[in-house]
Amino acid sequence: MPQIKDIVRPPRELSDALAKIGTATASSELNLMGIRDPQIRGPLPLKQGKSVAGPALTLQCMPKREDLYGTNEYENPELQLHRHVLYPAQAGDMVIVDARGNMASGIFGEMMLTFFAGRGGAGIVVDGCIRDSAKAKELDLGIWVKGVTPNYHAQTDLIPFAVNVPVACGNVLVMPGDIVVADDDGVVVVPVALAPKLIEMASEHAEWEEFARYRLSQGGDLRKYYPLTEEVREEYVAWRNAQTRMAANGAGQ
Repeated sequence: MPQIKDIVRPPRELSDALAKIGTATASSELNLMGIRDPQIRGPLPLKQGKSVAGPALTLQCMPKREDLYGTNEYENPELQLHRHVLYPAQAGDMVIVDARGNMASGIFGEMMLTFFAGRGGAGIVVDGCIRDSAKAKELDLGIWVKGVTPNYHAQTDLIPFAVNVPVACGNVLVMPGDIVVADDDGVVVVPVALAPKLIEMASEHAEWEEFARYRLSQGGDLRKYYPLTEEVREEYVAWRNAQTRMAANGAGQ
């Protein structure tokens, strides 16, 4: 049987905060921090409305070679490596699959996705396909894929090869345990070591954007309010202080 290592999971509050921040802000702030392009291109949400983040369990696929991948995996299902990326799953985890952009292999089907959802998994990202898509949409699970197929995982020219190793999903490096953020805009990979600083920067960004949104909705000058200029910095600080006082008064009632 394969020996699969579990991942080291970051504190859950980091993932929860990043899910609220979302991919657009995470991507732009990571760019400012030196990670130029953290987006996993290709996978799109199978259904809209999910915003999730969690540590990455990874599955690497490779081109099929018959001398290394025979029929005995169907005699012994435990030889199927794509099962083993799901076994250590905990609540909030993300499964990230390097499927090499393959559009002919359904990496997971309804039963395995149901198992992962039952374990509390947050979502899966595949730069390829799944099968049983109609049933998959009914699950309480975020699913980002390039497409769907009726084929099972090793039916054509792709095989699961390794679990919880570095992978290239959508040509982006994902390390086991990286925090992956996914929503309607796509998928972004956040290195764990950068997550606290990213959250700090994103919180400040979200605050001034709220102010800018308010002023723009009143007809404010786009050149002054987005991005925020020094010309209106004092106005923003006054607004922020007023919001803080209102929140404090509300809490004290």
